[in-house]
Amino acid sequence: TAPFYIRIYDPETYGELDELNGGWDTKMKYSVYGGKDAYSNIDARNVNPIGNYKSGQLIASKIFGSESATDKKWVSMGPFNPKQGEFVSDFDSYVFKVIIDGQKGDDGNIYKLFLSTKNNDNITIDGANAFAYEYSFRLISEAKSVAHIYPFADNLVSSFKIRTFDFDNDGQIKLFSSVKNGHLIKVSDNNEWSLSTHEIREEERNKCLDLQIVKRGDYKNDIVLYITNEYDVAVPFFAAPLGGIPRYKYNLKISKSAKAEK
Repeated sequence: TAPFYIRIYDPETYGELDELNGGWDTKMKYSVYGGKDAYSNIDARNVNPIGNYKSGQLIASKIFGSESATDKKWVSMGPFNPKQGEFVSDFDSYVFKVIIDGQKGDDGNIYKLFLSTKNNDNITIDGANAFAYEYSFRLISEAKSVAHIYPFADNLVSSFKIRTFDFDNDGQIKLFSSVKNGHLIKVSDNNEWSLSTHEIREEERNKCLDLQIVKRGDYKNDIVLYITNEYDVAVPFFAAPLGGIPRYKYNLKISKSAKAEK
């Protein structure tokens, strides 16, 4: 109900966090969209979107190049009025769309986003959430570290098709829910895609599942991951799992044995 900010960490493409490719010559544009069709236009709800994915009303944008002024620093966009977003009845909330475009260059950009009540600090907004349809991200460079992805299974989905790219066989990926206790996901090797299909049961629908990436090595590794349903429609990942973090429900059976006779 109050104004909020979208904060970006390390928005430029320069320095030790980003990936140099020849020379620092990359520009990135961060844009925030709201209003009618910002979410409801299906072109934006896809993997590698094409068509009218920049639908809605452009509210704000900033371009960052290879300058050092924002290297490893937070930059804020806003303030935004919540009602500038598109109201989506399925969420009973206003939805904003953030599009991050490479304008030129071929360097790798590593960044973080935070939804905050403050311009100069990261203060969580109660009840707020964020989601995307594909992640290209860097894993923590620590053996046995665990990254959590929370894909949402709607009331119609019957299976997940989970794809990863360039994981380098760097550990295991497991799927957890109330009825899945760590189902192993097929992982990808260097510069390769992997695909595995997993049934979604009635107990898992209208909830988030927990996809856990357990890293094996202590080296830097980037991975691409996305999920579709049985019709190859993209499945959203939420920052905070809808319905809470899924917990496996053990089905314990206790039987009484007959008393042994002498």
